[in-house]
Amino acid sequence: HVQLQASGGGLVQAGGSLTLSCAASGASLAYAGVGWFRQAPGKERDGISCISRSDGSTYYADSVLGRFTTSRDNAKNTLYLQMNSLKPEDTAVYYCATVYYCAKYNRGLITGGMDYWGKGTQVTVSS
Repeated sequence: HVQLQASGGGLVQAGGSLTLSCAASGASLAYAGVGWFRQAPGKERDGISCISRSDGSTYYADSVLGRFTTSRDNAKNTLYLQMNSLKPEDTAVYYCATVYYCAKYNRGLITGGMDYWGKGTQVTVSS
């Protein structure tokens, strides 16, 4: 049973940076599919990045491509989300999750099989 704990959120000015962490326990994330999601007030939870279980490829939603970077430290069993050039529209609660399937198509980032979720961490970007 995997437990995930996201942290690192906070208040930042537009143009600033934050790094989120997602520490895992109960199982290794080394070969797991994992992803970051966010939910803004009044909106659905959307996937923004993921690492594929099948080949380790990393995919990003167009809204964060070029600004956010997902990585993981297998020794620490931790997933990271480096967020640069933050915009007010990035304001949301951010979640990490295990992901059975992820890929990028013309219609966007597709994820499926999120069995385990961490509690969210709030990111607020002021203008």
